[in-house]
Amino acid sequence: MSKVLVCLHGNDVTPRFDLTTEVLIAVIGESGEVREERTLVLPQASAEKLCHMILTEDVRTVICGGIEEEYYQYLAWKRVTVIDSVIGRCEEALQRYREGALEPGQILVDRGRLKE
Repeated sequence: MSKVLVCLHGNDVTPRFDLTTEVLIAVIGESGEVREERTLVLPQASAEKLCHMILTEDVRTVICGGIEEEYYQYLAWKRVTVIDSVIGRCEEALQRYREGALEPGQILVDRGRLKE
């Protein structure tokens, strides 16, 4: 099992790691099923506090939009995989992650949704 944290902005992956005020933490089982899922609202946006929470929650993978190099390197040093520059819905990002198909820089928005 592994823990995945998705930085949220509403139902979407947040555009910037340092502006995250809500996260989804999912526990993924060996066969890719979601065993547990919870959403946490943070008291304020803080990249430092978010990094601390990632480590204390024993998160193995972070899915986010843009992230400053300093935080990316820090999390990598702590052996946390960061899949960054992801744009789109949280559910789709998590589904692609579970399938092993999520990569940094992926845009998960269909053209029809861009007109909304």
